[in-house]
Amino acid sequence: MGLLKEIKEDFLNVSENDPAYSSKLDFLFNYPGVWAIVWYRVAHRLYKANFKRLAKMIMGINQIITNIDIHPAAEIGKRVFIDHGTGVVIGETTIIEDNVLIYQGVTLGGVSLNHGKRHPTIKEGVVIGAGAKVLGNITVGANAKIGANSVVVKEVPECSTAVGIPAHVIEKGRCKDPFMHNMLPDINKEMFEYLLKRVAILEHILVQDNKELLEQDLELEQIYDSFIKSMKN
Repeated sequence: MGLLKEIKEDFLNVSENDPAYSSKLDFLFNYPGVWAIVWYRVAHRLYKANFKRLAKMIMGINQIITNIDIHPAAEIGKRVFIDHGTGVVIGETTIIEDNVLIYQGVTLGGVSLNHGKRHPTIKEGVVIGAGAKVLGNITVGANAKIGANSVVVKEVPECSTAVGIPAHVIEKGRCKDPFMHNMLPDINKEMFEYLLKRVAILEHILVQDNKELLEQDLELEQIYDSFIKSMKN
């Protein structure tokens, strides 16, 4: 596909799919993510043609203007949309396939200083929530979803949802569901609720089987409370 056709698709992708879009004038002021991708496509062609210094200069200027850092060597497919875009970082050996949606503050980074593939591969149809970090030479499978502020350091299967720090896969086989940030479960909260219920059950068992020990424990609590009160006085 030619460069101009790719750029045209980038603009059409936004105008057809973003409910916030209202006119062509919006592109000038409200879509830094689109302009970052457009300049990336120019720089990427130059980089592959061995004009690497010029390509890096273009993306350096782009970073100053859009606050989006994309290495010109990265491989980015068609109809990739960086929504809002502020703070997005895409590393040198990153591969992003078609129809990927990336929100602001996302980092597709490396965890190694070695040469070679050290950044993630993002398969087609992936949605990456705001502030998420996907680190290392890992693959996020097709149509997977990454929750906001998650830190992904392991492979994510296709049609799954990953959330948390470090990210855990919590749902599988849900390719067609929309990515609803407010519907993602709080796995830490659920774990605490489980532990509290578990402790309550164990306390109930102890009360039933050890009433004498419970009475002694209550007496000790009273003695301790009296001691604390006397210290404060």
